[in-house]
Amino acid sequence: MPAATSTTARALPEVAWHISTRSGNGSGNCVEAGLILDGSRRVAVRHSHHPDGDVLVYGSAEWTSFLNGVKTDGFNPL
Repeated sequence: MPAATSTTARALPEVAWHISTRSGNGSGNCVEAGLILDGSRRVAVRHSHHPDGDVLVYGSAEWTSFLNGVKTDGFNPL
């Protein structure tokens, strides 16, 4: 999967943010992802405790590949 681009939330157009259901309550491991609402089908990912901080942006194909890997346990631990 190609690397994501990096930006900040303020530099993006509107994003439909959703917190991950796997983010623990107050554990500090809180991830939000959302569709960028500019018609590009790109997905932004950020740390929910730092909403104005760095954001990774994935293209539609890269995001789909990532989700498929998660669903099929396709990631090997380091």
